[in-house]
Amino acid sequence: MCKHVLNAQVAIRSPCCRKWFDCAECHAETADHPLLQSFEMVFACKKCKKCFRKDAREFEDSDEYCPRCDNHFVLDAMTPKPSLQVEGEDVRVDARMLKDDRVQGEQQRSIFDVKDAADRLG
Repeated sequence: MCKHVLNAQVAIRSPCCRKWFDCAECHAETADHPLLQSFEMVFACKKCKKCFRKDAREFEDSDEYCPRCDNHFVLDAMTPKPSLQVEGEDVRVDARMLKDDRVQGEQQRSIFDVKDAADRLG
């Protein structure tokens, strides 16, 4: 699982050390050598788990799909973004942090509560 590209659809085999990586940054973090550039690339589809080769010099629009399962693997990369959110306990245990929009509060329009009117008026 790549922490740099969240929607990685294929793993790429590096030509220098012949190991599988999801992106070039993953290779740079784990390997002690620079990534060797090559035009022939070997991919492993994460959907069908099959390997295939592509030549980067002859890359066409139809080459953006896995040849075995038609999974579209050339996507805009979704990188993790920092965000500021309220952290709470697990909502399955304590759901007080959640607001249910289906439950509406009672709207009171009079000075006294209509439900208690019979008790107050005597």
